[in-house]
Amino acid sequence: MNMELDALEGKIEQVVALIEHLRAENEVLKNQIAAAEAERLHLRQTVTLACERLELLVDRLPEEA
Repeated sequence: MNMELDALEGKIEQVVALIEHLRAENEVLKNQIAAAEAERLHLRQTVTLACERLELLVDRLPEEA
């Protein structure tokens, strides 16, 4: 009986360690997602600004006859 309890305790410790590892990994992934979303927003703003500037430059081009 004691050996069974020891084996069960060992398995519970493994599960707890796995849960802690997965929680830490999940936190890292959440941070990576947040950083990627922030970068995507910045890039989208940069592209929008570039499009606006390009439209202004095209408007300044002389029309062809």
